[in-house]
Amino acid sequence: MSTTVTITMQERRFFERIYQVVEQVPHGQVSTYGDIAIIVGGGCDARIVGLAMGDLGPRAAKVPWQRIINRSGGISTQGYNQRELLVAEGVEFDEKGKVYLDRFRWAGPSPEWAAKHGFTPLPARSSGKDEDKSQMRLF
Repeated sequence: MSTTVTITMQERRFFERIYQVVEQVPHGQVSTYGDIAIIVGGGCDARIVGLAMGDLGPRAAKVPWQRIINRSGGISTQGYNQRELLVAEGVEFDEKGKVYLDRFRWAGPSPEWAAKHGFTPLPARSSGKDEDKSQMRLF
């Protein structure tokens, strides 16, 4: 049974900006739906990023959709060889099938690129266990 997803015009208005950010994620690195939403800003959320990735069509050849994963390092797609594409880029997975985010997560665009293109840079992440993850739980 297939499910039809209705995408509103308000959601679709984010798609081009989402694709522009996803194109910046380097080979061999990943980003999360939530991180992309933070960079896009303006009310974009992780769900809208997921909708945009699912609506790529022929643009999938240009936009590196496989580099966008969920907040726990897991793959949210089924049947699209996402894991194989990431492994071919050198991305490694743990025994539970999750990407090692501490090693392969993209830090986001440079503040200069973000400012030039009207995006928000990601806040710096701490490497310690005391990191406040309260905002990221939303994604």
